[in-house]
Amino acid sequence: MLSHFTAIYEKGEKYYIGYCPEIPGANGQGETIEECRESLKEAIKLILQDRLEDTLRGVPKDAIQETVVIE
Repeated sequence: MLSHFTAIYEKGEKYYIGYCPEIPGANGQGETIEECRESLKEAIKLILQDRLEDTLRGVPKDAIQETVVIE
């Protein structure tokens, strides 16, 4: 599924630091902006996957599950 999020990058003394305001806790870092971007993407994926798995553990077996597309 294609998703769009905001990424903010700041240059520190040695590393770039990146974060995503829409996903609390999603942070990345790297010596280059490209490394930071990839690190942030991975953090976002891991957080969203963990939240989905955590939520689905409590869903009743007879609940209806579907994908909602927002444009």
